[in-house]
Amino acid sequence: MRVVPNLFPAFERQEVVIHSPRHVRSFADLTGEEIAAVADAWSERAEAARGEGYEYVHAFINEGREAGASRPHSHSQLIWLREAPADVAAEQQEVVAELLARGDLAVTQRHDVVAVVHPAGRVPYETLIAPRERRPDGFGGGDFLVAALELLADIVGRLRSLEGALAWNAWLHDGVHWHLELVPRLSVLAGIELGAGIYVNTVPPERAAAALREVAG
Repeated sequence: MRVVPNLFPAFERQEVVIHSPRHVRSFADLTGEEIAAVADAWSERAEAARGEGYEYVHAFINEGREAGASRPHSHSQLIWLREAPADVAAEQQEVVAELLARGDLAVTQRHDVVAVVHPAGRVPYETLIAPRERRPDGFGGGDFLVAALELLADIVGRLRSLEGALAWNAWLHDGVHWHLELVPRLSVLAGIELGAGIYVNTVPPERAAAALREVAG
């Protein structure tokens, strides 16, 4: 696993985390050791960013051309920001807690981290992955981030079983209750979604959660 500067940065500081020396095309195909190394890299680079005066690191994965990936080899990106993005700053702890409490939408869990289909997902199978309890120290290091990334790989594997090869985006919000958001690219965002901010999701969340629970990751 290696972290390198992005050759074509859109921001002042932008890095690429190469997930494996093997030619792995999907995050779902990483080994447990490789996923743990990704968690370590995200944590260590976030600490380095804070040491240089960057308050926030936006970690994200684009997998598949439709999701914006320009290279097929599994990788993530880290953008160093001077302050938290508006979407993160506006998040409320109680909202995340309410989502995690939806037992009917829970798919699976690992240790004390749970994956839940979003009840108002923008697209089918949109999933939130987070520790059950708020972590006041943020995502940095420890078993919780490893477990969250393992669940991300698990859910992507389940989606591939249901839908075949698919593009997806995921990102980490390090806010009042840190979490990963997974957005499969199973629908096209058109005028109503982009223009009005109204998202048409054709798969009810209860059905999506049940389908994901029934397949192996």
